[in-house]
Amino acid sequence: MCSASSGVATSDPTLKVLVVSQYFWPETFRVNEVVSELTARGHEVTVLTGRPNYPEGELLPEFAASPSRFSSYAGADILRVPLRPRGKGSFKLLLNYWSFVFWGCLSGPWLLRGRRFDAIFVFETSPITSALPAIVLKWIKRAPLSMWVLDLWPDTLKAVGMVKSDRALKAVGLLCRFIYRRCDLILGQSRAFAEPISRWEGSAQRFRYFPQWSEEVFDANEKAPEPAPELEPHRGRFNLLFAGNIGDAQDFPTLLAAATLTRDRPDIHWLIVGDGRAAPQVRQDIARLGLTETVFMLGRYPVERMPSFFAGADALLVSLKAEPIFAMTIPGKVQSYLAAGKPLLGMLDGEGARVIQESGAGLVAPSGDAQALAEQAKALANLSAEERAHMGARGQRFGATHFKRSALMSQLEVWLANPAAP
Repeated sequence: MCSASSGVATSDPTLKVLVVSQYFWPETFRVNEVVSELTARGHEVTVLTGRPNYPEGELLPEFAASPSRFSSYAGADILRVPLRPRGKGSFKLLLNYWSFVFWGCLSGPWLLRGRRFDAIFVFETSPITSALPAIVLKWIKRAPLSMWVLDLWPDTLKAVGMVKSDRALKAVGLLCRFIYRRCDLILGQSRAFAEPISRWEGSAQRFRYFPQWSEEVFDANEKAPEPAPELEPHRGRFNLLFAGNIGDAQDFPTLLAAATLTRDRPDIHWLIVGDGRAAPQVRQDIARLGLTETVFMLGRYPVERMPSFFAGADALLVSLKAEPIFAMTIPGKVQSYLAAGKPLLGMLDGEGARVIQESGAGLVAPSGDAQALAEQAKALANLSAEERAHMGARGQRFGATHFKRSALMSQLEVWLANPAAP
């Protein structure tokens, strides 16, 4: 359902903005809030996207039953191109990626015929190929193109093992170069993205740092949410909660190895809320390793439920594999964790670790180090509730200062109106 935006009206001229994203509401991505913020500020927004099928890999039944119910969001028009669902397996995922490119380039211009735009904005989490229809539309509409990069290709493909051939990786890199060089502005979710993007683009002049923020549901409320009833069986334990995608990048083998090392502390419960392509394997590994008494997969819930799950946690867990590309990344859940006012336990390197350490919001172990993660989990569990509360409060203040959604959206307005602005 549509949620109210925290944006405020702007005195700047109204912009006609085309947002191109393979993923959009009712799928849960921050592009939804980009759109709701822009419309709340008085801008006219049109979204070109695909048919919702993430993360299950199958077309959302509610959409299949009544597509017209999903033709507008927060005052924005939504135009959807045909899209092959993700399904299961790498080949079907590849077909999903290229079906958006094909239909976006073919039917996108027809769906948008007669419409003029002042700016085109691409939301680029994997795949980067989703920018190709936007490039075609840039040529047709003669509008400046801005792209928000949240996932670096080809580096990510290599890190998760999706592409192993050096020749194929180089080909993807050349595709990235083609895309970057046709953007008027490239926004990166981490400052560390500047170097790898400039490596392909040839310059960092058009790069700007534009981090993620916490979702609207984590905005401060006068009354703290009640803990989720699903956590009632874990009351009285030290609940270490992971929320989000369960995939290769999150390195669940190492997380489970750390949980094995804390079996001498049955008071520490590792709770996993979410779903993803690696979830079936994680479920099998929990049983195989004999961790069913301390590691629990609670399933996937809508983002609107997350504040109640976070309220029942004693600490929030974020992890990434030990790969150079992931050291450049600030996982989107970090901002939401900070906003929740709970201490963080990180198993990650680089930018993500820096945020946790600089904010004083929690403890960090190096990526891939199960022993260090287990020790840090025990250290957090040994702290008093008051000490953990101080950690959470420090994180909340840091997030409000560095990842404030209203300030970031005001900056985005400036860039959309003038991509050359500093």
